[in-house]
Amino acid sequence: MPFSWKNDFKIILAVCVASVLMALNINTFVQTGGLYPGGATGLTILIQRIAEKFLDIRLSFAVVNFLLNMIPIYIGFRYIGKRFTLYSCLMIVLTGILTDLIPSYIITYDILLISIFGGIINGFSISLCLRMDTTSGGTDFIAIYLSRKKGIDSWNIILYFNVILLLVAGFTFGWDKALYSIFFQYTTTQVLHILYTRYQKKTLFIVTDNPREVCDVIYATSKHGATILKGEGSFHLNERSLVYSVVSSDESKKVVNAIREVDPYSFINTVKTQELAGLFYQRPTL
Repeated sequence: MPFSWKNDFKIILAVCVASVLMALNINTFVQTGGLYPGGATGLTILIQRIAEKFLDIRLSFAVVNFLLNMIPIYIGFRYIGKRFTLYSCLMIVLTGILTDLIPSYIITYDILLISIFGGIINGFSISLCLRMDTTSGGTDFIAIYLSRKKGIDSWNIILYFNVILLLVAGFTFGWDKALYSIFFQYTTTQVLHILYTRYQKKTLFIVTDNPREVCDVIYATSKHGATILKGEGSFHLNERSLVYSVVSSDESKKVVNAIREVDPYSFINTVKTQELAGLFYQRPTL
């Protein structure tokens, strides 16, 4: 992607806002509830607590978190995108520094409220980065790599990976906080599913009298192809065309609007795609 002051300013602003929200979330909900967010952040907090309990050493969040992100950063540079990874590094560094600098503040002691609202803020912060083509680091790099390589929605896989972290935390510090952390992580995952849909797919079935124009506008809007099938209307028994196409979820609304412009009388059915095999164009990452 060519350099653009406007675009880069928007990305940097989103990274700054997300890092502030994530640092505040860690120093309010997460620390108060003794929770583990999952991924590199959760592992960082677990290492901090183990070092403080067994070694009486207080480790810097920023330092530990950056060290844990070294391999994911390499994956980002190698397989995802250089600018994407550079902005992600900015997010990692800012979040680490702010987490070390911002004092802890107790909003509520209700562990269930902490788990739910902390998870919402965490999911919003991560999705804010992802929608601007950057990430909060850690397992986000791995999730995006798996999504691009395998073409699957991998956030649930990351949720299962986090179970290992919670098992270690449960054995070490007790099961109540580890179990409440499942609520936190599940809420985060659901917020991500709602707010970030780039690697989710939708299938479009379009009944139209202008199949060629519809195919052209689908390609012009999303760079995805389509298949034209011939059919027959059951009422008037007239010949109709059915255009079949699969697009990314975050593009589907734009594609549907474009189709309606070239054929206002088209009949469009949008279906969530559970699994997709084969070649599928994915918009390049920064």
